[in-house]
Amino acid sequence: MAAIAELRPLSEAPSLSAIGANTDNPEFNLLLACCSDPSSEEHAERMRNILSRPLDWERVLALVDHHRVVPQVYGELSRYSYLVPAQRFEALRWRYQNNARKTLWFTAELIRIVSHLKLAGIRALPYKGPVLAQTLYGEVTRREFGDLDILILPADVPKTKAVLRDLGYTPALELGPGMETAYIGSGYEYSFNAMGRSNLLELQWRIAPRFYSVDFNVADFFGRADEVNFGVCSMRTLCAEDLLLVLCVHAAKHVWVQLSWLCDIARLMDSRSLDWQVIFEEARRLGIERILNVNLLLAHKLLGSPFPYERFAEDPQTSVLAGEIVRVIEHSAHYDTESIAYFRLMMRLRERWQDRARFLCRLVFTPSVSEWTAVRFPKPLYPLYRVVRLWRLAKRLASAG
Repeated sequence: MAAIAELRPLSEAPSLSAIGANTDNPEFNLLLACCSDPSSEEHAERMRNILSRPLDWERVLALVDHHRVVPQVYGELSRYSYLVPAQRFEALRWRYQNNARKTLWFTAELIRIVSHLKLAGIRALPYKGPVLAQTLYGEVTRREFGDLDILILPADVPKTKAVLRDLGYTPALELGPGMETAYIGSGYEYSFNAMGRSNLLELQWRIAPRFYSVDFNVADFFGRADEVNFGVCSMRTLCAEDLLLVLCVHAAKHVWVQLSWLCDIARLMDSRSLDWQVIFEEARRLGIERILNVNLLLAHKLLGSPFPYERFAEDPQTSVLAGEIVRVIEHSAHYDTESIAYFRLMMRLRERWQDRARFLCRLVFTPSVSEWTAVRFPKPLYPLYRVVRLWRLAKRLASAG
């Protein structure tokens, strides 16, 4: 069995620069305190100090909504409700109860879907939503989510779609058989609508769009999968080591704009015994060591999680990027993932030049859903979708300039 790397306090590595949250932002600091480990000796004093200062409670509630940390903030402020204005605490309680109802509905729906897929002989790995809440927090209501994510093998996509249709789900993207085969080769997911609501379910055969050039072996996920128990049933999901890397890539893809993603990563490190040698070896194979390190450093600096700092010294760019990302998280705004700045950041997050080159090449030539739906070519002309992709990107760059 591989050795487990030791986790030590980051303070033992004096070369690391301080990138903590801005102390002039008390509302954001309140969120960080509520999402941090409450078992530390300083935690209670930190909470009381923040709550004793003047706070813009409208902004607190807006931040809670943006970062999707209602359960964490409500759970922690329940201990200090006497320091919270009654009207604001009731508004937070309403958000918590509304989220609880929603998560319970999603959990029941996930159980229904997975059971039907199993009857149809389809292997499926739910890996976010209810299974992540249950795995990390022990209760589905203690995490905020708004859809279901199910991972399958590419060969099972058509059959899975048929099962979902029988259950009342319709794909947001409709493609003919030949075009669908091509899309499965270049795309990564189908979104499904149901009950008059959009994007309730994401059926995925890759973790991220192909152009990101993070080529997880999805088939291996099934061989290493763990089980999560919901009381009435159990289902398989990603093992802890795979889950950590997947969560890190997902957070990076969205530029960490929601604190909840770092909360999940910190909770996973705190609640599970992880084989760090396996994690770092797989991160090196995938070319995502820098993405992993940035996530670990952010989780440490913002939420107090441990950090295997001996790996950090190998890549000084980690602290530079983490410092920039802290400002993005604290700004609490959406990030334009279609901008040139975004694509530059995605390239800077990769430590190997070949991964950056592959990212750029795939970005330019891999058709997205937009290209598949913008024009319909007959099968012999499918290669022209790459030309459509290139033309649309050139048009976007010209307008940005």
